[in-house]
Amino acid sequence: MNPTDIVLAFSGGLDTSFCVPWLHEGGYRVHTLFADTGGVSADERAYIEQRAEQLGVASHRTIDASQAIWDDFVKPLIWSGEFYQGQYPLLVSDRYVIVRESLKRCDELGTRHFAHGCTGMGNDQVRFDLSVHALGDYDIVAPIREIQREHAAVRTYEQQYLEERGFGVRSKQKEYTINENLLGVTLSGGEIDRWQAPGEGARGWCVPREDWPVEPLRATLTFERGEAVALDGKRLAGAAILKTLNDNFARYGVGRGLYTGDTTIGLKGRIVYEAPGLTTLHTAHRALEEAVLSKHQNRFKPIVGRQWSELVYEGFFHDPLKADLEAFLASSQRCVNGTVTLETCGASVYAIEVASPHLLRSAKATYAQTADWGVAEAEGFIRLYGMSSSLWAEVNGRNPA
Repeated sequence: MNPTDIVLAFSGGLDTSFCVPWLHEGGYRVHTLFADTGGVSADERAYIEQRAEQLGVASHRTIDASQAIWDDFVKPLIWSGEFYQGQYPLLVSDRYVIVRESLKRCDELGTRHFAHGCTGMGNDQVRFDLSVHALGDYDIVAPIREIQREHAAVRTYEQQYLEERGFGVRSKQKEYTINENLLGVTLSGGEIDRWQAPGEGARGWCVPREDWPVEPLRATLTFERGEAVALDGKRLAGAAILKTLNDNFARYGVGRGLYTGDTTIGLKGRIVYEAPGLTTLHTAHRALEEAVLSKHQNRFKPIVGRQWSELVYEGFFHDPLKADLEAFLASSQRCVNGTVTLETCGASVYAIEVASPHLLRSAKATYAQTADWGVAEAEGFIRLYGMSSSLWAEVNGRNPA
């Protein structure tokens, strides 16, 4: 029987490493694809390629997808101004780019078979599968979900399976599930899943407190129509800006958090996450928006942003509502132009200066300082503005039972 070609979205971690021999034994010729979304070092990228070769794949391809993740995800995320449940910056949203690139590889090979290493316990399976369904007619193979039918301790089984076939497992992979890309790092498993304090090994890019630099760090970000286009006065591609922010602000521990969220499949999900670049971008963009958008825009926009973040988190990246919401978000950015100065001494980052030609400030009045109106106008405004509440109190008594 001739083996069937299949494309596996590959990261070199425990789950996707397990998938290769499992698929081989199932009669597939495995072609791996690593969509490099900018979060791994050159050494890690080389390891992933070596790992694929060691596992005996028919072909391996590495795709540079860092700018794609900026264009397709980072821009609308920052425009939305909302992280999932007010905290989590959707760090595994590179999945949507991974699926798209993997299916392109399927088309090149003339196969409709696509595989991923998602478990049946997490959200990524939803993101992968719904994206595949939205982009074409492909057959999805999910080895980790398959073995769950017979094995409760899935990761232990995967380790034993690989070791029995002569493939080693890196020590860190035995303890944690680690996701790393241009957006940031997430870690789960071990004591994190047990609602205990994260151990020393549960750390990605962010430097611990005792190793932060003494001197504060300042940076400037310049935005055009809501998109960051320059860092410290130098114009750069979006992916390069985010990478530099990750490198610089991780040294101060910015963007690290411990989060418990409501997952798509109904379980509680607890992770350590680190997103120094996105946290910095978000802080700068929000400071600029607060100064240039109208009061009604600033009040309404979070509703759209929350809906957008929920769609993306739950796998509906290709739902038409997401495109509708992004049309509004793009429109809201037409005057979000200017430069924001940021500063951190560690852990938190603050926008300390905002400069824009669109600042909504009056030439004749400053809040709580000066005004070009008088006492009578102020008192009249307050009386009319509070008319409804005042009438209620007058009609129903000042202190009704």
